[in-house]
Amino acid sequence: MNLATKRRIAADVLKVGKDRVYFDPERLADIKEAITKADIRKLIQEYAIQAKPVVGNSKSRIRKNKEQKKKGRRQGPGSRKGKKRSRLSKKDAWMAKIRAQRNFLKTVKENKLLDTKTYRDVYRKSKGGFFRSVRHIKIYLTERNLFKKK
Repeated sequence: MNLATKRRIAADVLKVGKDRVYFDPERLADIKEAITKADIRKLIQEYAIQAKPVVGNSKSRIRKNKEQKKKGRRQGPGSRKGKKRSRLSKKDAWMAKIRAQRNFLKTVKENKLLDTKTYRDVYRKSKGGFFRSVRHIKIYLTERNLFKKK
């Protein structure tokens, strides 16, 4: 029992896709006898032919994942696309590094652990990109005994 043409005509009348046309299984005999668009319209009025509702995608999983990402989860190496450089630009990386180093030097100077001359020297070195990190500055200062004794 091929109802492909009936389905096509019904889809045209209902203004939906063929996949959304529903035939009542108990009225298949009547549907098979329908030939014209008028016959199809009559069957639609009798609810023998109906349009299925639009199926939407659930956003619950997306919301859940978004909540997890807010907490800093789901950011592991398997989720990453692009190089390290493209995820964090050279400039942003530099700004983060130099701000941390300058804040460290500022606190050291306020606690009077460095004299002005060494502070200036280390500050300029950090500006020139000599130090890799705050830890590197600490190592540099301790190795050269540049911390003042309290």
